[in-house]
Amino acid sequence: MILIVSTPGDEHALAVQAELSRRKAQSKLLDLSEFPQNLGLSIRYKAGEGSFAFGCEGSSLDLEECGAIWWRRPQQPQISSDILRTTHRHFAFNESVEALQGLWHALQPFWINDPARDYVAQRKVYQLRVAQEVGLTVPETLITNCTRAAGDFVRQQGAGRVIYKSFSALENEWRETRLLAENEVQLLDNVRYAPVIFQEYIEASVDLRVTVVGAQIFAAAVHSQDTAYKVDCRIDISNARIEAVELPPDIQEKLLSLMGAMGLVYGAIDMRRTPDGRYIFLEINPAGQWLFIEHYSKQPITAALASKLLEHDR
Repeated sequence: MILIVSTPGDEHALAVQAELSRRKAQSKLLDLSEFPQNLGLSIRYKAGEGSFAFGCEGSSLDLEECGAIWWRRPQQPQISSDILRTTHRHFAFNESVEALQGLWHALQPFWINDPARDYVAQRKVYQLRVAQEVGLTVPETLITNCTRAAGDFVRQQGAGRVIYKSFSALENEWRETRLLAENEVQLLDNVRYAPVIFQEYIEASVDLRVTVVGAQIFAAAVHSQDTAYKVDCRIDISNARIEAVELPPDIQEKLLSLMGAMGLVYGAIDMRRTPDGRYIFLEINPAGQWLFIEHYSKQPITAALASKLLEHDR
């Protein structure tokens, strides 16, 4: 059994599940937002052995039978509305999270990706450090909530040469990467409320989306400079030409070293290739999307993920 931890509406999870079904492999999608209200969990230790299962009555999912688990985009436990007091809701939520986190560490399947590694790999500060250590070039960066430091960085880089972005971009609070405008410099004092990521603006010939599955590298060029928004290729990506490209061997080697250092099996890496041919690392998403890249570039990323999971199914 291959377990996919995601949501029923995740088209990427469904695509891989369909590929697994085509290959006659068993898989199950687990939505953690059903826990603990509609999804039972039983962990038992007895006579030197442990058992781990979801489901309290009737059919259950024995997690020891899952040879591979894809940690796709897990959801948070949802606490019952019957619990009214805020402190009690916090307690129930924390107890649910503690049980789940302990469970993942207790299991020994093949992970894409290991939850602990996945959590750490999402941290942008950490990503930049590891990227530098493996020899990748990163933009000059300042992450700060100090007004003076932010002002000094902007003056050093020059007007119109600094981008700023957030650590997270949620559906209800979207935050695209923006070029700092002249009239926004006066707003730098607002960084005292929360740290901001400032970076030198990297000119691009193309943006690169590099999807890594194990030792396989699927690189695609996104011709963002031909779109209406050249700073962040995501904003007008429906109008961007996307094509498969080959990365130089040394860049491929460094990207695989990055994955190894982070302990990741899967990662979606964003880079820029400059007009003078340099490759600049921007960030990595350990659960990044790939279907739009696969559609235009015709690269078999879904099949590669299914194959990697099947290698370790038992």
